[in-house]
Amino acid sequence: MRVLIIGGTGLISTAITRFLIERGDDVTLYNRGQTEAEVPEGYQLISGDRKDYAAFEAQMAEAGPFDTVIDMIGFVPEEVESDVRAFRGRIGQFIFCSTIDVYTKPARRYPICEDEERQPTASFPYAFDKAKCERILEQAHARGNFPVTIIRPAHTYGEGRGLIHSLRGGMYYLDRIRRGNPIITHGDGSSLWASCHRDDVAQAFVEAIGNERTFGKSYHTAGEEPMTWNQYHQAVARAMDAPEPNLVHIPTDLLFKVAPKEAEWCKENFQYNNIFGNTAARADLNFRYRISLLEGVGRIVAWLDERDRIHDKDEPAVYDAIIKAWERLGRKMTEALAVH
Repeated sequence: MRVLIIGGTGLISTAITRFLIERGDDVTLYNRGQTEAEVPEGYQLISGDRKDYAAFEAQMAEAGPFDTVIDMIGFVPEEVESDVRAFRGRIGQFIFCSTIDVYTKPARRYPICEDEERQPTASFPYAFDKAKCERILEQAHARGNFPVTIIRPAHTYGEGRGLIHSLRGGMYYLDRIRRGNPIITHGDGSSLWASCHRDDVAQAFVEAIGNERTFGKSYHTAGEEPMTWNQYHQAVARAMDAPEPNLVHIPTDLLFKVAPKEAEWCKENFQYNNIFGNTAARADLNFRYRISLLEGVGRIVAWLDERDRIHDKDEPAVYDAIIKAWERLGRKMTEALAVH
């Protein structure tokens, strides 16, 4: 199979590339060539900026037809509109990496299935734009421009990147866990969450290539170890052989007010239950959840430690400031309401 990956150096992309090369596919990556990635030799590279739409489309015309194109970095409607212009009538299949965030929150029922309402709010541009991208591609599929397969990963982690937390990301989270420092946890930490290692997610993308059963359909590739955020932090600590984490619970709305940039995803996503059904992916993509959170975290921590990348250099000053302010408020409330 001749496969083009738009992107190719990201967390999931590198695993897809590795699996395809290992099975002997003809793989081409399209990206700016500015990001180092751990992918094996054996792929071709086309350098360019996909946001320069005219140049991108000209490069794709020159590159010739592909059996499958996988867009891993399509985030806004203009980008997928350019995809449609570049590839209509010239490829056998288009696979789009979307996100489970396209669904309306909170959901009406759990686990969330692929046919649930997709109306994310405009206050969450990432999800709002991804939903628009999906609709553009669904229309392209309906017009017969090319067959479309949409895959919606949930929280995906793996070697090369730290773990997500209430203030979104950063290596400092793992550093705080290891040192036993307090960990901000939104709400009471009881909303449900599930993570999936990138290798399990990438296998589903590989299985979708050339798979006619997937044409015109959407699939989840979500974790299958649902746990509360409290349990998630505790599991990360166990995987790191770190102390039981000291969880500081702060209302989500308050977190967003004092740290709107850092807590955006907490407000728009993490405070809700994130449990998604994988039945369709299991049936059509042979999706299997093979790597447990404990195993996966152990793998990424070992990878990061080998490169001395677990540190507190990216920790925002607001993190400890929020904890101290919350503790002061708690003391004042306790004193004000104390029964004498």
